Amino acid sequence: MNRSILVVYRPAAGRYAAQLRSVVAAAAELGVTAVALIPTGQPAAEVAGLPCYRADLDDPEAVRSVVAEIVAAHPVERIFPLFEGDVLTAARCRRDHGIPGLDPEQALTFRDKNVMHRRATELGVPVARSCRPDTVGAVAEFAAEVGYPVVVKPYAGWACGDTHRVDSAEDLDRVWPLVADARHDYRVEEYVRGVEYHVDSLLRDGEVVFEQLSRYTYSILEFRDEPGGTVSRKHDLTPAERRILAANGTVLRGFGMRTGVAHVEFFLRDDGEVVFGEAAARAGGGSIVPAIQAGRGINLAGEWCRLELDSGHVPAATLGPEIGTEYLCSDRYGRITAITTAEELRALDSVLDADVWKSVGDVLAPPTASNDVLGWYVCEGRDFDDVRARFKTVRDSFQVRTAPVDVAPAGAADLAGTDTPGSAGPA
Repeated sequence: MNRSILVVYRPAAGRYAAQLRSVVAAAAELGVTAVALIPTGQPAAEVAGLPCYRADLDDPEAVRSVVAEIVAAHPVERIFPLFEGDVLTAARCRRDHGIPGLDPEQALTFRDKNVMHRRATELGVPVARSCRPDTVGAVAEFAAEVGYPVVVKPYAGWACGDTHRVDSAEDLDRVWPLVADARHDYRVEEYVRGVEYHVDSLLRDGEVVFEQLSRYTYSILEFRDEPGGTVSRKHDLTPAERRILAANGTVLRGFGMRTGVAHVEFFLRDDGEVVFGEAAARAGGGSIVPAIQAGRGINLAGEWCRLELDSGHVPAATLGPEIGTEYLCSDRYGRITAITTAEELRALDSVLDADVWKSVGDVLAPPTASNDVLGWYVCEGRDFDDVRARFKTVRDSFQVRTAPVDVAPAGAADLAGTDTPGSAGPA
């Protein structure tokens, strides 16, 4: 039988379609057939022509049952989960069928923030102080020890969903009822003050074969209020930035990744201390993959596939200028009556790529996570400050017009229509 891989794909607002195409194309180049596993009841034109199976991807046992059917019909050599929430289930499926890749023990280290912070500490990498929110009193005591603000977050969350910055005792009174019933799903961390970075890496046989350090232009937790993005750091790295790259390698090897792709976040305190934030065993979210493709000439998802299937593959990354990317957002809500297109954004000076996920007729409501956005763009510049200045030019060119809606969507606040520019936000 032909060689096969399994790609777990969620067709969510265009975020993973390009990754899916890259994995499928890379496998095809190597004579390997891609099999798709997608959510029950969701259309997915992107998988047309592929052997395709469906399951409730939020039910691990249902997924394992369907994967057993897939493995019986196809000689699956590797499993590629593109979405954060599928990493652990994919690992269990690998264990079920003896398929190489992250096993559940390793996957938990990349998914469970309690586990990953404990493991980072064992590896000698500093982490934020934390506590379990067993009672509101425990959180208050912790805040008294480390100082407000503190951060209350799901231990297995992503994209800042259900994450709360607590700035005072009064703010804790507001937040506690939101998390109290599910407190065992949360952890509390000190708010680390400093510059935030992320490193996007590819590994083969336990060695880093590609890495891209990037610096955020904003605090990720301020995604509702603070436009910003992320800019690559390829040239003239500082000693502290080199320490971040060294810590990244320590974390990835210590977490048990042999061959794969990873997105890891760090803080650099004002005193120069590097603090580990979080790690994910997947390609970076949002527009990080297209930004790296525009700036380095490789697609992280496709390269992950090649590294898994071809033991001799070496990513042929270029260096080029610094690259930045931002999400496209709007701070006013309602039904869209006009919106700048991706083609219009690509026509702007220094813009290399763009995608707009929303269109006329869609309803904009307040964001609930850092990736709850309208699209993204990628631009180039000489250095960090130059790219950040170009962000404002593109941001000012992105226009969204809205009108009031008669019935607000569930969970949406005041959806008054506006006629103001949109904005760009976190990546």
